[in-house]
Amino acid sequence: MPEASKVPAHPAATVVLLRDAAEQCEVLLVRRNAQLSFHGGAWVFPGGRIDPEDYDASADVVTAARRAAVREAREEAGVVISDDSLVRVSRWVTPEGLPKRFDTWFFAARAGDEAVQVDGGEIHAHRWLTPVEALAEQRAQRIELPPPTFVTLTMLAGQRSVAETLAAIRAQAFEAYLPRLHAIPEGACTLYAGDVAYDSGDLTQPGPRHRLWIRDAGWRYERSAS
Repeated sequence: MPEASKVPAHPAATVVLLRDAAEQCEVLLVRRNAQLSFHGGAWVFPGGRIDPEDYDASADVVTAARRAAVREAREEAGVVISDDSLVRVSRWVTPEGLPKRFDTWFFAARAGDEAVQVDGGEIHAHRWLTPVEALAEQRAQRIELPPPTFVTLTMLAGQRSVAETLAAIRAQAFEAYLPRLHAIPEGACTLYAGDVAYDSGDLTQPGPRHRLWIRDAGWRYERSAS
C-alpha cells in the first residue's frame, strides 16, 4: 500500500444532469451502493473513473472526461446525452492524505426525456431534487452528500430553469478545487484556493474566505472577499 500522502488521484468525470420542474431546476442525484469503499451510501451526481477507451489519439484528459461523463450517465442512470451538450463546471481533486483519491472533472447537461434506470450495482436509487431541496435533506440528515456535491448544489441553488442554470455556469470562471482539510473540535474545515488561511492553516486569520465548514451541527459553505 502506498503512503497516504503519495496516493495518486485517479482521473474521473461526473455530470450534473438537469431538468425543468414546476418552479425551479432539478438535478439528478444517485445513491451509491453502501458497500462501496469510496462514499458508500452517499448521494452524488452520476460519474466514475475515466477509462483507457475514453481517450482518443490526442490523449487530452478533458476530451476523455467528456466521454467518460457521457458513458457514466448512460451506465449508472440510463440517461443518454452527447459530449457536445456538456458545460464544464469545475474540477475537484481529493485532498492529499486520504487512502483513495480522484481528480474529477464536473460537467452539467440537460437530461433527456427517458426514465432514469439505475444499474443496481454501484447505484441503488435515484432522486430528482432542486438544489435547495437536496441541501435541506442533507441538513436534516436524511441524505449524505460528499463535499464537492454539497458545494456544487450550493452554487446552483435558486436557479429557476435549465437554461438559466447552464447560462450561469457558462458565465462564471472555471475553477479547480484542491482542498486542504483541517480538523477542528466540531468536525473539520476544508480550505480552497483564495482563502486567507489556505497556506497558513490559521482559520482565525482575517481576510478572504473560501472554505467549507463540516461541523457536526451542520455544514456551511463560506465565500467572501474579506
